[in-house]
Amino acid sequence: MTSKSSSRSNLKAVPSHTALPPTSRVIDYEMLLGALPHPLFVIAEDQSILFANAAAESFFSMSLLMMRRSRISDIFAFGCPLMALVEQVQSTSATVNEYSIEVSTPRFSGTKLVDVYGGPMPDDPRSMFLMLQQRSMAQMIERQLTHRAAARSVSGMAGVLAHEIKNPLSGIRGAAQLLEPALNDEDRALAQLICSETDRIRNLVDRMEVFGDERPITKDAVNIHDVLNHVRRISEHGFGHRIRYVEDYDPSLPAVLGNRDKLVQVFLNLIKNAAEAIGDKSDNGRILLQTAFRPGVRLSVPGSGTRVSLPLMILIEDNGSGIADHLKPHLFDPFVTTKPSGTGLGLALVAKIISDHGGVIECESEPKRTIFRVLLPMQQRSNSAKSELG
Repeated sequence: MTSKSSSRSNLKAVPSHTALPPTSRVIDYEMLLGALPHPLFVIAEDQSILFANAAAESFFSMSLLMMRRSRISDIFAFGCPLMALVEQVQSTSATVNEYSIEVSTPRFSGTKLVDVYGGPMPDDPRSMFLMLQQRSMAQMIERQLTHRAAARSVSGMAGVLAHEIKNPLSGIRGAAQLLEPALNDEDRALAQLICSETDRIRNLVDRMEVFGDERPITKDAVNIHDVLNHVRRISEHGFGHRIRYVEDYDPSLPAVLGNRDKLVQVFLNLIKNAAEAIGDKSDNGRILLQTAFRPGVRLSVPGSGTRVSLPLMILIEDNGSGIADHLKPHLFDPFVTTKPSGTGLGLALVAKIISDHGGVIECESEPKRTIFRVLLPMQQRSNSAKSELG
């Protein structure tokens, strides 16, 4: 480790007004980048390594001095998909994000699964940064599989319930209605209770039947900002009238290939949940609606070896009470709810609709800050140009 410490001690700060060569400019970032808990490199135009933080040294079992004598291609095994991302950043000067990349290197046995973030350095676009975030398991893929498996389990149950419950319910309700005129006031109230409870159960089964619909949804070009504005107006004039809404939209966002009515259902559910988490007692309730174009985001399709691009991000953030830790792993499972009168099907249906659109939904939550993030594919165009949607 002596060589590592001595190599760092030679780095000296240089006044900001001085014209710095690319290697020296890294010095301004050393303290900040070195403190990051994830492996990070700064790479020169010729792919030589200008800087690596302590997490990178630990991850690859190499000292900074050894890394500075290497190119980034020397560290990774031949054919590692990460190198394609390095070349993409250098050729396009654009940031990239990619989830669940398998990396291998002669420095450790086997492979490790990482998320990759990269882009040009802000003060010298000729150099770039590359950060790896290791995943203990394919968490993003697992969530996709879990959401779809949960939807399939409810789908199978819905078909059984429709036949085995709805038909008897009709008979029970009909019998109660026939008996009601001949009953005294006390018993008539019981007959009416039977009718109202059978209606409640039937409505629950009707909601579950949506999961059993395996038909492909009808898709068209959808302006997601129109969807969000429509849902916001509904909220402002109803359940969320005391909440302040903040919009942070990317005006150049291309169209989503989707079903407008179902997307309205998704975001109405998410915003309603956010409003309920804030509650009526708060005068400082705030919901952020944000969209962004993230061209580097790609995810694996469960059950196949292909990776699809999900560049359209829609984010819903609230400053409500947050989600309990014990609920987070099961948030999109059917029948999971904290509401006294809730069915627990809302977020399960949201996950199914997003899955039907070829996208994914994620959630992160802490007290006073909950974020639902939806990633969707964009409408494919022959000229691959983005249409501006205000």
